Amino acid sequence: MQTIAWVIKWLLRAAIFFVLFAFALNNPHLVNVNLFFGQRWQAPLVLVVLVVFTAGVVIGALGMAPRWWRQRKRAQASAHAAATAQAAQAASFSSSALPSSLPAASS
Repeated sequence: MQTIAWVIKWLLRAAIFFVLFAFALNNPHLVNVNLFFGQRWQAPLVLVVLVVFTAGVVIGALGMAPRWWRQRKRAQASAHAAATAQAAQAASFSSSALPSSLPAASS
């Protein structure tokens, strides 16, 4: 079952790659990107789309990073508290569960 999922995943990746590659080949036209203060950048459409997509991913990841860090810190604190509680419970169980003197085994 894992090999089928692996093959499907790679086929999907290949299909996405070929669609994007065909998009790049069909859009070699130069576009003008008008920036601030009368600046203008002229580049192929594919390059503009790639730059904008990459900038969006980077800005999105940077915007979500503080929340990820807070959640990671909370998860680590929770795991540490759970481990400490489990160790305390195991220590109290081992000291209270054993009788002080064991009866001798009869043969």
